[in-house]
Amino acid sequence: MRLKDKVAIVTGAASGIGRATSLLLASEGAAVVVVDLDEEQGSQVVDLIERQGGRALFVRVDVSKAAEVAKMVETTVQAYGRLDCLVNNAGVCITGSTVDTDEALWDRVVDINLKGVWLCAKYAIPEMAKRGGGTVVNVGSTASLVGFSDLAAYSASKGGVANLTRAMALDAAPVKVRVNCVCPGHIDTPLGGGFVNAQADPQAFIKEFIVKRHPLGRMGQPEEVAKAIVFLCCDESSFVTGALLAVDGGYSAR
Repeated sequence: MRLKDKVAIVTGAASGIGRATSLLLASEGAAVVVVDLDEEQGSQVVDLIERQGGRALFVRVDVSKAAEVAKMVETTVQAYGRLDCLVNNAGVCITGSTVDTDEALWDRVVDINLKGVWLCAKYAIPEMAKRGGGTVVNVGSTASLVGFSDLAAYSASKGGVANLTRAMALDAAPVKVRVNCVCPGHIDTPLGGGFVNAQADPQAFIKEFIVKRHPLGRMGQPEEVAKAIVFLCCDESSFVTGALLAVDGGYSAR
């Protein structure tokens, strides 16, 4: 119960890393606001948390829209009286090289992956500050640390998340809000699976990219990333801010 009586918002919480993080935060005592565009799956996460004795509610939010993000934070405080943790997990991964990516696609990826992180923090940090502090965990990627071909917009957005995390950490330190970033490698999620299936030869991609290039020789599991996120949300990481934590099976150490 490392987060007993705390309140957390998790974006992109209907599946994958967000779902696993929501469940783990709840098991550690936090009330969880499950945020996603997918109301059906998001509500299923809430139901599962409640069946296990936890507290949760679903809020449908487009994180790239300031008014919806502001309402998300307002709803959280109205429901639970406070906000202690924000996990910026919502994101999209769409393939496209520098030349092939069209402007509309670029804008969509950057609006969700980068602007969404900024907007959620913009509205969440003042509420945390009112109550003496809190934590923000941004979900980046190995693309926050190294470049990838055919992922121009995604790489730009996740590289931006890494440096935005550092800037946020400096801005928020005076009000006792810590800001960190986890950088997952290839994780076995619907998003990760979609990326694999988009390859010309998915099985060859798994063998060449995932098995050979990740020193641990496998995909990660959402629960493994969730454990790192919860560590950064709780007091065990009380002297950690502005950090990038790779959870990538050693990929970025090559």
